[in-house]
Amino acid sequence: MSIRLDPKEKISEPELSTGLLNYFFDGIFVQIMGTFSGGAFLVAYALLLGASNLTIGLIAAVGPLSQLFQLPTILLVEKIGNRKILTVIHAFFSRFFWFVVAAIPWIAPKSFHVFLFLFALSMSYVFGTISNLSLISWMRDLIPDSIRGRYIADRMVIMTIISAILSLLAGAGVDVYRQFGAEITIYSAYFILGGMFGLLGVYFLARIPEPVMLRGKTANLSEAIKIPFYDINFRHLLFFLGIWNFAVNLTAPFFTVYMLKRLDLGMTMIITLSVLSQIVNVMFLRIWGRLSDRFSNKSVLLLVCMLFLITMAAWPFTTMPEVYFLTIPLLLAIHVLAGMSSAGIMLCTGNIVLKLAPHRRATAYLAVSALISGSVATFASILGGLAASWLDAERLSLTVRWISVESLRWEVFAIDLSGLDFLFVISGLVGLYAVHRLIAVKETGEVEAEIIFEHFRIEVRRAVANISNIGGLLDLIFFPYARLREIFHPEDEDGDATT
Repeated sequence: MSIRLDPKEKISEPELSTGLLNYFFDGIFVQIMGTFSGGAFLVAYALLLGASNLTIGLIAAVGPLSQLFQLPTILLVEKIGNRKILTVIHAFFSRFFWFVVAAIPWIAPKSFHVFLFLFALSMSYVFGTISNLSLISWMRDLIPDSIRGRYIADRMVIMTIISAILSLLAGAGVDVYRQFGAEITIYSAYFILGGMFGLLGVYFLARIPEPVMLRGKTANLSEAIKIPFYDINFRHLLFFLGIWNFAVNLTAPFFTVYMLKRLDLGMTMIITLSVLSQIVNVMFLRIWGRLSDRFSNKSVLLLVCMLFLITMAAWPFTTMPEVYFLTIPLLLAIHVLAGMSSAGIMLCTGNIVLKLAPHRRATAYLAVSALISGSVATFASILGGLAASWLDAERLSLTVRWISVESLRWEVFAIDLSGLDFLFVISGLVGLYAVHRLIAVKETGEVEAEIIFEHFRIEVRRAVANISNIGGLLDLIFFPYARLREIFHPEDEDGDATT
């Protein structure tokens, strides 16, 4: 299919199938870029450039803060009406700035390293924000409602598998290279490699057809951003998203810091735990996707949010008050449960926003949603950094002690909170309130949590049964091709293409 930048009145089924395949490829290359330029590698690179703990908090805030550019993007999308051009141009510049990040140690004095790092990162995120909003609105109109949940879940599965494999290889590469050269060099090479794959993804974006956008009658920015707030049901969703993002981002930037400094873990162990979480994420994405399509996103969210809050509550128990024999088992359990629950949260929060956003107002609804979530996440990250510094020397300890007349002494720390532990507790409490706000959201197909849990158990048993035989193993091996063909070339029982 040739590259066409103007929208089309009607998109044929072959064009839709090819477009979905190209969107799949862009997701793969974006995931490769994110693997080499994000997570623990980004934090380690920043520390080598001289970043402080406060800077780490600012790095976490840069992404959400860039969501402010959603506002002018609404006008751009509504006035230009060509989301494809907006997406492709801004995606190019967003991914190009990773080359600037990689070049910082070699083009600037050391005293400017942190400043340039934050600047280049900010520019990448700003352009990425504009690109993502127009892309989401574009995909909202392109991907049929009937397959959106399953398609997005399968796309995320492939992306996560690739990320898990590359993370292990890249982590091993760091350990090997540091024996022969400066560690900062390997991170620069990773950012360059990530930028190259990111730009390759832009090519596939340009090959996706765009349907003509259904426009509303909003005349200016103030009217555009007010409309979603008049929608009572969507307003309830915004409350949930804002509070939930505050709870998560209050501590999310410091998980790696906690493991490096508090638990004294090496980078290899941290990456291994991250990969474990990604593997579990892959295993459950399709399960949550099927459940959200069958019932509702809200019903699934109520379950997965509670599961995620359990992981938040478990972090303080990884020390008692220092590292002990249950530290690693608890970390394993935390990352398994986090991978399982975050898969559902990531999938269903995106889907429910898309579902509740009306076609003619989709851009404004999506922008306001991202703006609320981003603004709250920015505030939470900065507040978390300040609170972490203030609470660093604080400690709350409750000890149970037994002293016998025979000089036998036994004691155990029933509660021992210090530093970041307080943030984990606060995040958990705020998260509970967010779940309470989610109950007010209305969505078709809602069922009780017990029904979702029961069907979840059925899906898990089915998945285990499928991989316990040769056919299931072959399905895993050939999963990408089989699932892509099923999604991109759906057929009815008679073998004819469906509409």
